[in-house]
Amino acid sequence: MSHSLASMTGYARATGAVSGASFSCEVKSVNGRGLDIRLRLAPGFDALEADIRQLIGKMVSRGSVTFNLSVERDGAGGDLLVNRQALATVLAAIEELSGTIPAAPPSLDGILALRGVLEQRDRPMSPEAEESLSAAILDGVSQALVDLIVARRQEGSQIAAVLLDRLLEIETCVALAEAHPSRSRDAILVRLRQQLAVLADDITITEDRLAQEALLLATKADIREELDRLTAHIASARQLIRGGGAVGRRLDFLAQEFNREANTLCSKSNAVELTAIGLDLKAAIDQLREQMQNIE
Repeated sequence: MSHSLASMTGYARATGAVSGASFSCEVKSVNGRGLDIRLRLAPGFDALEADIRQLIGKMVSRGSVTFNLSVERDGAGGDLLVNRQALATVLAAIEELSGTIPAAPPSLDGILALRGVLEQRDRPMSPEAEESLSAAILDGVSQALVDLIVARRQEGSQIAAVLLDRLLEIETCVALAEAHPSRSRDAILVRLRQQLAVLADDITITEDRLAQEALLLATKADIREELDRLTAHIASARQLIRGGGAVGRRLDFLAQEFNREANTLCSKSNAVELTAIGLDLKAAIDQLREQMQNIE
């Protein structure tokens, strides 16, 4: 089995027929926190529910999956039966209303045309034919699931390319923040002197005191740890994407970690340009996270 990245979104359909009946299976999946399976089966096929759930569970590990089964039996040889209970209800209503509403008495064909009075009943298939129909349906389910997985993987490979592009943007932001001159103690010392000069000419502060303040501010503004962690997260994300498989939850957790570091970096920023880099970083991380939520 291939270990490529898979999206949680996909659709597939399979049809088939045996002597006496034809069927159609439709399976659709969208994003979900876990694996959520919803089945809509044609009347009389509830016995297949457990087998269908098992087949889906083997092929899909995450996503909200909707499965529809419709069956059409050949119309030839069906019996037309009167539903006695429905007819009795209609006749009782006619008797109750007769005389209270001025109307002509209903005709027999009018009564029989009422919904539910006449029922089309398919002639039952032999047990062997029913068995071969059930087997054919399960084969159809398997085929639809194989096609669904192909569709999910095709979309997954497109998402993988987008994710790698976003990681490259994040890496560029990290490199820009790393190289930004505002992070150095010397740059902070220069800014402190400028700020003091603007405040007042007569304030005199010793060079030692200035150096201490600059060191304190540089320590508060140090984003070394955040940059290191972001670099480590980029490497982890690339490894997960290239490794493939059901890594959606782990990628989603990584996206939260990315966000945490970007928020801290912005809060520690001591220069307008560095804040701008931090905001670009957050925007790229938001786009990354949005796409990661589509991964199985």
